Amino acid sequence: MPTAIAVTGADLALPPQDERTLPAAVLDGLDRRPLDEAVAAVQSLIDQHGHVVVLYSRATPPAVEQRLHTVRSLLESDRVALFRPELPPLAVAVLARQLRQLASCDLGPGVLASAGRLLTHYLHAGALLASVARLDRVPVGLKSHARSWMPGSQFGVLAHPQPQLVKAGPETVLPGPEFGTWMLVGRGQLQSDWVSGVLAPAWHAQGLRETELPAESARWWGTGRLIEFCAYLPDLSVLYQLVASVRQTVCHWCGIDVIGDRCVFCSATPPPASEITARPVRALTAGG
Repeated sequence: MPTAIAVTGADLALPPQDERTLPAAVLDGLDRRPLDEAVAAVQSLIDQHGHVVVLYSRATPPAVEQRLHTVRSLLESDRVALFRPELPPLAVAVLARQLRQLASCDLGPGVLASAGRLLTHYLHAGALLASVARLDRVPVGLKSHARSWMPGSQFGVLAHPQPQLVKAGPETVLPGPEFGTWMLVGRGQLQSDWVSGVLAPAWHAQGLRETELPAESARWWGTGRLIEFCAYLPDLSVLYQLVASVRQTVCHWCGIDVIGDRCVFCSATPPPASEITARPVRALTAGG
């Protein structure tokens, strides 16, 4: 049974990247549903898939996050992993789709869930903003704050992997990936060709697609006048090679294979080396 990759909204469930991309499980409106229904929905996913990985953004309402933790606690299950990466909402949707691609491969649930952290390093996520007055997730200088009040000002902002902000213009771009990527664009209430006409060519994007802007993007970026973008690796073979090349270990607590230093299902970390001691050898004695 393939591991279920779940998201907290339908707008985070992107269309399939290829024919092997599995559907996303959408846990929409968890905070508005009776608690017993929310528990039953997650339990059903566990029964069908064995393990569930839930991705959500840091702009997700606190009530939704609290409900997720409550459901996981009530189920008393180490088969549910909650993953909230340091990424804008559109990039979270891209990452969820990449895990949906990998879910069709021969990867164990612990390795697949751990792959989320690994693949974030290969995402370049940002936005074109009409104002940075309410942007609090990327450092903004006083000059940029002042310019944001000037009519017509637009700012290119890179949130990941390294935060950076520039005043958008025909000759001004942000540092991009040093490997081939596709670009996904979500348009909000801003009219501009800077992302598709300036940034994408500068980043040597191999292709560009547009999608619906996630509802949480305006909250994350502090404005609805934006165009969000994310450069990503689209090919399943490349994603699989990246994940399969990383050394796997066995979680000492729940026993599943993982990559990295922390199990995403039970949250256990490897014990300190000082606690890993060999079992004492007992000498044989006369009559013993």
